[in-house]
Amino acid sequence: MVSARPNFMKVAPILALMKAREDVFSPVLVHTGQHYDADLSDVFFEDLDLPEAAHYLAVGSGSHAEMTAKTMMAFEPVLLEEKADAVLVVGDVTGTLACALDAAKLHIAVAHVEAGLRSRDRKMPEEVNRVLTDAISDFLLTPSRDADENLLSEGIPSERIHFVGNVMVDSLRRAEGALDRSTVLADNGVSAGAFAYATMHRDFNVDVAESLARGLEVIERVQERLPVLFAVHPRTKARIARFGFDERLARMGNLKRLTPVGYVDSLRLQRDAALVLTDSAGLQEESTVFQTPCLTMRPNTERPVTVEEGTAVIVNLDADLAASLTDDILAGRFKSGSIPAKWDGRASERIVEVLERAL
Repeated sequence: MVSARPNFMKVAPILALMKAREDVFSPVLVHTGQHYDADLSDVFFEDLDLPEAAHYLAVGSGSHAEMTAKTMMAFEPVLLEEKADAVLVVGDVTGTLACALDAAKLHIAVAHVEAGLRSRDRKMPEEVNRVLTDAISDFLLTPSRDADENLLSEGIPSERIHFVGNVMVDSLRRAEGALDRSTVLADNGVSAGAFAYATMHRDFNVDVAESLARGLEVIERVQERLPVLFAVHPRTKARIARFGFDERLARMGNLKRLTPVGYVDSLRLQRDAALVLTDSAGLQEESTVFQTPCLTMRPNTERPVTVEEGTAVIVNLDADLAASLTDDILAGRFKSGSIPAKWDGRASERIVEVLERAL
């Protein structure tokens, strides 16, 4: 099951392995349609060589309640039609919880990829999705050791927990050969190591004018120091227009606005940037693999391993801190990081092995 952009790169390598084992698996790809914009969906299917979904639910956007309800109503008939033995859900989007609930109520096994991640912030809708999905899952497939510890502390039996590593790295490694063919740097007039790559889309950063203004100040301070390529999410673009910030962005002479970029182009930008500036969890992980400094524009993260072992630092919306750390990065004073255990490009193999043994 996939719903939104972060899901696609996590499902792609698992689906490919399952299709190669037709003697064991008969995978059926379901796309709930939570992300339906071509820049957030179609281009990722192309870059990741994902097949067309067997079922497209077209739930679209709406409130969390609307999307949860629409997804459950659309997904339940699919489970009955396909006579599913198990449902594999990934990440922490609305569709993840909705599809897991459907399966659990029909007594169908649920496997949750990226189980156990916690930000400790229940104001984040994704945190609620994570906790509830884990509570009803039969197979909790964790990307890092801290996730195992979180689940054990919540009373999840150890036999349901499987430390498989970060499946996002599998897709990254599969795509690496295509990165040098990307023309995204030349197309935007930047050179490797001489620009910052920025994204911002979280509701707590863009849905309130004051927060969005502070986020734009962070980006503004960074672009005073080096060119910034800002990939503007449709949600962020709409809020910038609503709150009247377009002119403010236009005055940033060292900033270039991009439409959301495809998977390969995003990886190329992260690999070759001097730094990444983002509130995206996926970019925190990918930049850690590339060992690119990442200034995380959030008050917390459900992926603390990217801070404790990787190349990320929490800056929230503190423009002074972001500016100071940018100076450190450019001067070569920033911390060095390491790649966490089992972020080796083989997580999908371990996931498939767990499911094969169990099912």
